[in-house]
Amino acid sequence: SIIVIFVFYSSYIWPTADTVEVAARLQASQNPDEPITPNRSFAVIMKNNEQLVCMILMTWALIIIVYKYLNLRAEQAVSKVNFVSISPGERIIPDEALGFYKDVEGLQKRNHRLKGKILPEVILAALQRFDATHSIQDAAHAVSERAEMAYEQLESDLSLIRYIAWAIPSVGFIGTVRGISEALGQADRAIQGDIGGVTSSLGLAFNSTFIALLLSIGLMLMVHLLQSKQESLLIEMEDFVSKSVVGAMKTPIADTSSATFNG
Repeated sequence: SIIVIFVFYSSYIWPTADTVEVAARLQASQNPDEPITPNRSFAVIMKNNEQLVCMILMTWALIIIVYKYLNLRAEQAVSKVNFVSISPGERIIPDEALGFYKDVEGLQKRNHRLKGKILPEVILAALQRFDATHSIQDAAHAVSERAEMAYEQLESDLSLIRYIAWAIPSVGFIGTVRGISEALGQADRAIQGDIGGVTSSLGLAFNSTFIALLLSIGLMLMVHLLQSKQESLLIEMEDFVSKSVVGAMKTPIADTSSATFNG
């Protein structure tokens, strides 16, 4: 992100902003009586270092979001894999749970695409709990626990993006403080009639905040959409395992024989 944004600024933003400013000074010198209209072109608004830092942070966050979105697509593709091969009407009894567990674990080891994925981990948790407790209710509870752990992990992975979303407006406010400070430092020149430095400093103050807030709003929207997609994915996975794996479990009823007592 640093390299891409710096190259973009070096090749377009800074040269274009310099050209616009030189043209504005030339026009002012040729027509001193005409009022100066400040240029609000994209390059002029983006030229300061605070906007540069904001764009680097935004690009960094976008790279992370795209990476996480691709991971979600990979997680969705995993749902098409047949982890537990059972025929229609067939049931998973406690004595067979360990065998199904080894089959899923072996499939996960053989297929590199399945390593670290959420769905096989949820299925393994359900089969392991069913093998250990012989309870369908405990297996269903294990599915919920493992899905909740996955959700907490996904939430933890978003902490860096949330920090960047907080850092972008903070950098913008730094630009605002710097611009206002520079403007106040040139107040004596403004009193004498030279307001060029003051307007330039105030332009830095407001432009940096304007860009930072826009980027922050867009980034928070993307974070919200990503989080919503993650939640939907986990709900679908939990429902899938509950229906296809836990729903196929059955605990055999022990046979009871009646005893006859002779009196």
